[in-house]
Amino acid sequence: MTDDKQTDLFGELPYGGEPPSQRHSDTSRAAAERIKKRIGPLHLKVLNFLSAVGGATDEEMQQHIPMAANTQRPRRCELTELGRIEDSGLRRLTESRRDAVVWRLVQKPGGKNDES
Repeated sequence: MTDDKQTDLFGELPYGGEPPSQRHSDTSRAAAERIKKRIGPLHLKVLNFLSAVGGATDEEMQQHIPMAANTQRPRRCELTELGRIEDSGLRRLTESRRDAVVWRLVQKPGGKNDES
């Protein structure tokens, strides 16, 4: 038997290697299966974008990478769980005029970004 745990460029994914899905939804389970091999490259797109701009809201990432919300937000959550990105403490207004977290690469001691 082989170990089918999904890993990322940075090691094992936070949810045991299986992208989360809604058990009651066959389409959600199928989408989770399809995304497995794309997670690492998608993580890199998010990290590269944040490195280039210094920080962004989810909405900004979705618009400028570009990446659909249902793809971007889980990748951002995974990268947060992996300790690669963090809440900057800043907030910016979304298009709907609501405050949103500005996410950034994790800051290393001395103010250096945690880049790939």
